[in-house]
Formats: sequence, structure tokens, C-alpha cells
Amino acid sequence: MRIGIFADAHDHIDNVRRAIAQFNRNGCQLAVFAGDFVSPLIVPALRKLSCPLIACFGDNDGNRTGILSGMRILGGVAEPPVGFQVLDGTRIVVTHVLNDVRDDLGECDVVVFAHTHRPSVATDSHGRLFINPGETSGWTFRTPSVCLLETETREATIIRLPEMPPVAVDG
Repeated sequence: MRIGIFADAHDHIDNVRRAIAQFNRNGCQLAVFAGDFVSPLIVPALRKLSCPLIACFGDNDGNRTGILSGMRILGGVAEPPVGFQVLDGTRIVVTHVLNDVRDDLGECDVVVFAHTHRPSVATDSHGRLFINPGETSGWTFRTPSVCLLETETREATIIRLPEMPPVAVDG
């Protein structure tokens, strides 16, 4: 199964649209969001996804009631951690802050997390795959990114979205 993974949207609607276009273009069968919508502002853009969406809240999500209301048509959003199993048997845990679950991962194959805004893919000594898709927004490091995961091969690929222009500083 091909899964599109993203996080830390921080209300950047254009980059959320770019992420969705990337997932749709790559034929993702599921999208996973690892927190920090920030507000319901990006929820309408998520309706363009061609696949179901599973999401968790992050530490900067303010209007959770509004996000929950908007997400009802799209798929689930819950407090982290969110655990589920896909059709091929791959067990996935989604959280926003990795340290919140590091000592209690249970029997999972893939851990999706965010919060640092830095993309990474690593495997631990138990063979679990840890994926941080980086920041969809690009606000922090100016290099927005998402991730594509092939669950059968456990291959995860970080995809860079178009870089944001440098911030001009008058002085």
C-alpha cells in the first residue's frame, strides 16, 4: 500500500494543496497527517485528497472543535497516539511528539511522528521504521516536505515541495 505522510501544516494552504497533489499524482491509497493543522483553515483543501485520511492532533492545534467538525467528512482525527493496521498487515502508530510514545510503542512496524519540522527516516534495532515527513508549511526551515511510504517494502521517500523564497530583511 502506498501512503502519503505529512505534518506541521501550520495553516499553509498552498503547501497543503501541493502535498495533496503529490499524493494524488502518486496514487496514494491512504494519507496520514501527524499533527499541527493549527486551525480549520486547511480542512477544505484536504477534501481534494483521492484517498482516506487518518490524522492526529499536534501541540499547536487551537480550534480542535472546528477541526473535528471539518474532518468528519474526510476521515478520522484523534488525540495521539493513533494506531491502526493496513490491509497488508503493517501496523502503524501516529503521534505528533515522538517522546510521548517512545517508551510505549507496543507491537508496531512503522512510527510516524512530526513536531521537529525536520524530515527523517530511520530504522531502530527492533526493525521498526520511524518517519518524520518534515514540515508541510515550510515556515521554519523554508524547505517544505512530505513522505511516501510503500508498506510492502517498507521503503519511505522524502519528497521536497517547492522551496519557499528567502525572507527579506530590511535593515
